[in-house]
Amino acid sequence: MYFSARSPRGGGQEVARCRWPRVLPVTAAREDPGVGTAMDSFTGGQWEVIDAGLEADRPRAAESVLGLLRSLAGLEAGFPVDQLSHACQTASRAERAGAPAEVVVAALCHDVGKAVSWANHGAISAEILRPFVADETYQVVRWHQDFQARHYAAHLGGDPDARDRHRGAPWFALAETFADEWDQPSFDPSYDTPGLDHFEPRVREVFG
Repeated sequence: MYFSARSPRGGGQEVARCRWPRVLPVTAAREDPGVGTAMDSFTGGQWEVIDAGLEADRPRAAESVLGLLRSLAGLEAGFPVDQLSHACQTASRAERAGAPAEVVVAALCHDVGKAVSWANHGAISAEILRPFVADETYQVVRWHQDFQARHYAAHLGGDPDARDRHRGAPWFALAETFADEWDQPSFDPSYDTPGLDHFEPRVREVFG
């Protein structure tokens, strides 16, 4: 059993890797009066139980992401549609363009960080996705604000050419398509936008 941040499909970047030969019942470590209460005093048995628990909790990732997406409903901040509608509209444009499932889900989740912070929402959203998607998909979401700057930064004293710092990156063309064709036009109340339930199977697939 491996304790790792890598997706079961091989996406993302591995940040920790340990191996234990077997998994003990969860109650075994809890009933042992000698178990530690700090990480540097945990027994091998405790780590096996923790590893098993992490694996058992894997399906919760999709539920957590869906909950964050639902929390964007009603969050408008002056935009013509709320942020959940924007997310679904962006994902719909990606889907109708034939993007693969993980890119559609990334489009759906690209602004989910706004549930916590608008200022660095790209970084937050990208890190949520990182263990489950390819690196180029992660990078597109991580830096999508730089690419979006072309469409608004001149009005706010920013740099409209912020995307140029990423020119030459292997994901640059995808990021341009994402920002210019899917993200920036997706504030249209008249667009035929599917609801979150339409994307739920793909969310469960990518975060499963």
